[in-house]
Order: sequence, then structure tokens, then C-alpha cells
Amino acid sequence: MANPNPLRDPHLRRALAYVRPYAGALVPVVLLSLVGTALSLILPYLSKSIVDDAILAGDFGALLRIIGLFVLITALSFGANVASGMRYTKVSADILFDMRLALYRHLQRLSPRFYAGRPLGDIVSRINNDIGEIQRVTAETALAWFGNVLFLVGTVVMLVILDWRLFLVGLLALPPSLWALVRYRRQLENRVRDLRERSADIGTFLIETLQGMKLVVGSNAQEREVERFSERNDRFVRALLSMRWFTYLAGGLPGLLLQAGTAAVFLFGGYQVIQGQMTLGTFVAFMAYQMRLMSPVQALMGLYANLASARASLVRVHELLDTPPEVVETAEPLRLGGAEGILALEDVRFGFGRGGAVLDGVSLTIPAGQVIAVVGASGSGKSTIADLLVRQLDPDEGMVSLDGHDLRRVSLSDLRRLVAVVDQAPFVFYTTIGENVRYARPDADDTTVAAAVSAAALDSLVDRLPKGLDTTVGERGQQLSAGERQRVAVARAFLADPAVLVLDEATGALDPASEGELLAGFERLMRGRTTVLITHRLDLARRADRVVVIRDGRIAQDGPPEELGAKPGAFRDLFASAGSA
Repeated sequence: MANPNPLRDPHLRRALAYVRPYAGALVPVVLLSLVGTALSLILPYLSKSIVDDAILAGDFGALLRIIGLFVLITALSFGANVASGMRYTKVSADILFDMRLALYRHLQRLSPRFYAGRPLGDIVSRINNDIGEIQRVTAETALAWFGNVLFLVGTVVMLVILDWRLFLVGLLALPPSLWALVRYRRQLENRVRDLRERSADIGTFLIETLQGMKLVVGSNAQEREVERFSERNDRFVRALLSMRWFTYLAGGLPGLLLQAGTAAVFLFGGYQVIQGQMTLGTFVAFMAYQMRLMSPVQALMGLYANLASARASLVRVHELLDTPPEVVETAEPLRLGGAEGILALEDVRFGFGRGGAVLDGVSLTIPAGQVIAVVGASGSGKSTIADLLVRQLDPDEGMVSLDGHDLRRVSLSDLRRLVAVVDQAPFVFYTTIGENVRYARPDADDTTVAAAVSAAALDSLVDRLPKGLDTTVGERGQQLSAGERQRVAVARAFLADPAVLVLDEATGALDPASEGELLAGFERLMRGRTTVLITHRLDLARRADRVVVIRDGRIAQDGPPEELGAKPGAFRDLFASAGSA
């Protein structure tokens, strides 16, 4: 259940940490708000002078002077409020960007295991929609809360000064209004959170089906997916209606009860005027303040309801921020300017929590400059080794080292500069081919980029394109074939010039002819540097100095490919369907 006291709410207090660095920038906002509120408090009192000192006294000159003062104060108050609001909007946008940036940086630290178990649409919803909702509430309500509190206090003081008994009559409706607000606000927060989750479900559905649209159409599943879309939308609408109903109960019902208090004030105050116990001007001024009192009270009640919406979003954002990263850099990491490229896995064990170990006590040493092929059946743990070598994952037990240094002690930025991985399904950004290749080294000149493109056998494609390297490749590189995307990734690796190169099924999407072109480039890239070839291709394994066969999470065979191919064992069994080894 939500904490009814916002100041003691842990989620709201955590959010204040993002506000503190901007305390100085908020000082002018507070001062301008004070000025605007003070000026606006004068206006209702002028109505007393207009009635008693001008209209009833028959003094037109006094009427002109008071009306002139009224217009001037109104203009000054409006100017102060506009300046305060604009300044606050800018500061609040900066504060919320810091929160979004902190979440984005945290997401960068989470491992592939986290993303494998979390829908992308849910993550995008939290970093975009939830923080957007926090920003909306902050921009629209935080400054309004401050201004309304100031105006409420000032209005109460003026009402007591004008007639304290009439003020007490107006307070009669306040207790039931507050009761309704507190009761329904707690329920509103649960409805808001449910609405956020239903919205995230729609986002996840759209991202997934749009990415898989080729399969949807090819399977004649369009109407089936439309039905699934409709079901998710129906759940969203039900959550929306439920949230809206409790918004009315938490905001509208308290306001309705307050209006009953206003009616009582009209009745008692009108009776006092009729009995001659109060001047008409005083009653008019009192009612002007009373009507303005209702506005900040109702606004504060509405803000309290909005706070439930913001808190629900904060809870969802903090759930991500509180997800501990599996890979953490030490407080004083070891900096490496370069590396010989000696790799070692010492009794490494790793599992994905699905029962059983993917790697079960693997020990392996790779000398500097050696080309080693890691082969095995699908799911044997080959790609896990690639993730361990670049510290996308850490072993559950054992140690992975580079030049004798435990990777857990090495600076992550240095490690990922010295060890480059080309994935079996490389990611390509929605930008030009040149920018995709330069992603490893944004400062690389055109000559260096062209050499990397040529070494990756990508130049024949580039030469055919009207814009060459400036050709945009579309979302996730969909305007390129799978093999062309792999060549872009290989060119990226050429440009990075790492000490250790890990090729994780980097030729898996290539036809034999294209693979042959790329292998010639590989041989230039691999020359003189430690290379780990994770592959299921026999031809590629034969080009290695050494082959390691992984079976059931353990090393089944280890040796030169000619030697392993000449005798019965795991290597020959694995490639039996490819012909005699």
C-alpha cells in the first residue's frame, strides 16, 4: 500500500535526489512564484474597496483609481507567473532528462541474460512513457503545488481577517473531503500502475509483431494478430476506464463536498448582510476569497491524485534501476594500454538458471597470436565463451583472464577495446554503411574505412550503390542481406584493430562463394593476433591452428584440426554429415 505521507515515501524521496543539483536554478522560480502569488492575493480585497468606497459611496474617481490598480496588479501577477512557469519547465525538463539518462546508463550495464528475460516493449515503456508521465506531472503540478499552497495560506489569512466565524462555516466540508481524497487516492495508484502495464503490453506486442511482420504475413496470421491486438487494447481500455473512475473519486468527489461548504458560506454570509452585521463590500470580498480558496484546495486535491500517477511510474522506473548488474567494474580497475593476447579460462562454470550448467569446468589456455576454433553442437556453450571473453557475462565459478589478468579486475572500456566480438547476428543501426563501419572508431578517416570495407569483402557492394558508403541501410539494416550485415560487422572489427578477435559464427549467413571472399580478409585480419573462431563450418575450423570441441559443457577434444580429423572422436562425429574429416 502507498505511504499516505509523500514526504516519507521512499520513491518520492529518491526522486528528490535528482532535484538537489538544480536547487540554485529553482531559486528564481520560487521568488517569482512568491511575487505572483502575493500580487494575486491583493485582487480580491480590491473588490471590497470597489463596492464600499467607490460604488456605494458614489465616487467615480475612486472607481477609476481602483480599477486601474486592479489592471496593473493583474498584469504584473500574470508576468511573474509566466516567467516562473517557463523557467520551471526548462529546469524540470533537465531534471527528468537526468533521470532518463541514469536509467539508460543503468540499462547499458545489464547483461544479455536480463534482456533475454524482459520484453523490449516493457523496457521502452518505462524509459519513455513512465518517465514522460513523471515529467508531465512534475512540470504541470510541482510548481502549481507550490503556488497553490502559498495562495491557500494567504487566502486563509485574509478570510480570517475579514470574518473568522464565516471562515469556520466554510471549513465544515473539509474533513469529509480529505477523507474521500485519502481513501480513493490509495486505490487510484494501483489502477494507474495497472494502466502502465497494459500500455507496455501493447508496446511489446507492436514491437514484436512489426519486427516479425514477414512471418506474420507468410503464415497468413494477419487476422489472428489483429485479434491479439484487440484483446490487448480491450484490457488497456478497461484499465483506463477503471483509472479514470478512481480519478473522479479521488479528485472530483472531494471537490463536490467542498462546494457544499461554499453554499453554507453563501447562506450564513448573506444572512449577516441582511441583518446589517456585515457590509456588502466585506461580503463580496469574502466570497471572492472563498471562491479562490476552492480553486487551490481542489487543485491540491487533484495534484494529490496526480501524485499517485507519478508514484506508480516511479515504482516502475525504480524496479529497473534496482535490477543489479551482473557485470560490475571494480572501484580501481586495472588499465591496459595494450595486450599480447594470451587468453585463459580456468575451471569456468556458467549456467543460465534453466537447470544444468552450460559450461561445466572448462579450462583452456590460448597463446598470443594463435587462431583457435571452438566447435560443438548448438547449445553447447560456444557463444557463452564469446560473452565471457568480453565480459558481457561473468562466470559463476572460475576465472577468465587476458595476459594473466583476471577480467574482473580489468577496466571494461580497455577490455572491450582490446577484445572485439563479431556476433552471428550482428546489429546494424539505421544509418549509413559508413557510419555503421565507423561505430568502432568514429574518428577514422575515409582511407582507413575504405581499407576495412575492402578487407571485409564489402567493397563490391559499396561500389554498386549510387551513394556508396553514404547509403542508408534501413531499420536494423533490413535493406542489406544477412550476409552483407555480417560483412559490415567484420569491417567494423577490422577498423577496431583489436588484440583479440572473437568471430562468433561470423560467416554463418554467407554462401560458400561469399564465405571464400570473406575468409581471405579474415586471414589478413587474424594474422599476428589471437583469434577465437566459434563456428559450425568445417572449412573454417580447418583454417585454425587448433580446434577445441565442446560437448555437454566440457572440452571433449583439443588439438590441431588435422590430428583431430585423423582419428575417431567428438570432432569427426560433429562433422560426419559434412563429409569425411
